[in-house]
Amino acid sequence: MGTIRVILAEDHALMRDAVKLVFDEAEDVELVGEVGNGNELLPLMGRVACDFVLLDVQLPGLDGLGCLEALAERYPRVKVAMLSAVEDPQVIESAFRRGARGYILKSVNPFDLPAAIRQIVDESVIHRSLAAQDGMAKPSRPAGLSEKELGVLVELCHGHTNKQIATRLWLSEQTVKFHLRNIYRKLEIKNRTEALSYAYEHDLAAISAPAA
Repeated sequence: MGTIRVILAEDHALMRDAVKLVFDEAEDVELVGEVGNGNELLPLMGRVACDFVLLDVQLPGLDGLGCLEALAERYPRVKVAMLSAVEDPQVIESAFRRGARGYILKSVNPFDLPAAIRQIVDESVIHRSLAAQDGMAKPSRPAGLSEKELGVLVELCHGHTNKQIATRLWLSEQTVKFHLRNIYRKLEIKNRTEALSYAYEHDLAAISAPAA
């Protein structure tokens, strides 16, 4: 995967500055544009080539959900993740229905943003925990789980904590939590116990986790 070109739509200057600082340090994520008003996003998209939009839900002008609909119609190949302080399940569900590929809370450590973006963009690459098994057929991905989400679920089945999963899969703990939230949403479950129950019912626990 090459450099991921990102446009940031965020009205708070401090948040924009934090994201720019982080992206300056990331080797494979480049900030190619930014706007502070939803009405400015589509004109910028017409001028700057990008792969990914990091989109605040509560933008002045055209709000984030409105921008999301317009992006899905005019730029369907560009992946979009919402960046928001809003934790309302209805807002989150509405964002995914309108085409969001991820929903990142503003409580995230900004230094974890590049990893979260990579996880959203690079869903086609087989997860390390699965690729390590020579000769094993690629497992099915229930309920639309990405291979990386499936890898986290497999690690969960083997009794590992978030910190252990992060260490074993070369991820940050925040990224592990990000995957777990997506797993819960996609499987329509609420917690780790229900995730384990689902995994055992679908024989996912039989997949071997790699040695640490």
